[in-house]
Amino acid sequence: MSERSLLMLPLANLMPPLPGLGGGWDGSTKTYAPSPVWRDSTTDDVKFSPMPKKQAVKLYHRARDFERRTRQPGRQDGAIGRNGLALLHAMIFDFLDFRTGQLDPAQETIAKKAGISLRSAARGLANLKLSGVLNWVRRCSASFINGRYTLEQDTNAYAILPSSQWLGYVEPPEAPAPQSGTWGDHPCAMREPLTEAVTEQRQGGGTEAVIRQLELDRPGTVAAALASLGRAMIARKP
Repeated sequence: MSERSLLMLPLANLMPPLPGLGGGWDGSTKTYAPSPVWRDSTTDDVKFSPMPKKQAVKLYHRARDFERRTRQPGRQDGAIGRNGLALLHAMIFDFLDFRTGQLDPAQETIAKKAGISLRSAARGLANLKLSGVLNWVRRCSASFINGRYTLEQDTNAYAILPSSQWLGYVEPPEAPAPQSGTWGDHPCAMREPLTEAVTEQRQGGGTEAVIRQLELDRPGTVAAALASLGRAMIARKP
């Protein structure tokens, strides 16, 4: 192409795409990046909020309660669904950094840890977002390759929202404090994972759900040993 022809080209064709827009300099849908990214992806740093483990565990149990309440007769899933609960469990107990709140695993990694397919994981994530339990920010990274500005898709940054923001969920009322000097005049602890596992099984929960409850107990306990045995039995199945 001659120098004269080059000068006659629109300026938009000579400029790199705007960061984070996923399109041309003129805002069109055309992109010059070798690997196009989602249009709402950001290159900015995402700030995570710390979430203590006790708070995270409480949210998971409330999510299970939310799922039970919204499950209609004759249907297998409620507002969150089985896949959504499996993903939430994996996020909280396998990927969430309680100290910093960082939660940004790849979708394929979450699906593998939850023991479901990538397509099921996509549906589970959609249910979690629609119900207000989970939200995320799409991220991408910018770089120059051979003098060309490019954007590459990065993992999402996830945030587990407080139960007060869940759509259609009514938080259980706080139990009144016992009168001083009476029986029960002390904080009630959360039920043991073994008890939760038995309750889950009686309410029709599957083997995977029961094992997850047992895995909430600390190492060396009966519940932890039963969870390990259950995982080993599942692994041996053809």
